[in-house]
Amino acid sequence: MSDHSWNRLLRDQMDRHWEHQVRRGLDGLTDEEYFWEPSPGSWNVRPRGSSTAPVRGGSGAMTIDFAYPEPSPPPLTTIAWRLGHVIVGCLALRNAAHFGRAATDYFTFDYAPDAATALRQLDTEYATWLAGVESWGEDALLEPCGPAEEGYADTPRAALVLHIHRELIHHLAEVSLLRDLFRTKEV
Repeated sequence: MSDHSWNRLLRDQMDRHWEHQVRRGLDGLTDEEYFWEPSPGSWNVRPRGSSTAPVRGGSGAMTIDFAYPEPSPPPLTTIAWRLGHVIVGCLALRNAAHFGRAATDYFTFDYAPDAATALRQLDTEYATWLAGVESWGEDALLEPCGPAEEGYADTPRAALVLHIHRELIHHLAEVSLLRDLFRTKEV
């Protein structure tokens, strides 16, 4: 008999999308695609010291561009930037808050210098997230997220899971679009 628990359904929502679309769509990602800027002034992940963005995050050789407050309209972003945001802002922060990952944030994360490293980081954080959600089981999904989740502290963990899955679907669809644009750009 199949497992129709809410925990299983929440995990399947993302994992089916991950297995059949997202991860396959990232296969073969090149460094050229990863760093390609779709327009002048795009936010990117860059070698330390080379960014002109108002704020630069990162603890290693690479930094990620951003600004507080975000300009309106915000700059277009690269695949490297989008993956950095998904890896850190969507997954690693939650993995640290809920599932025992070492603490990290946009300023302390070591951003990937190439596409292959970024994909390994993504796979690691995604696997930690999915296993962590599974570890909550059915009853824990109804418990409040707690103080680690600004804006979600009193909200059931299931709402956080849905939010993170929406974010992953949204941002990784943008990565797919950027790959499509890269393939069709004029040389």
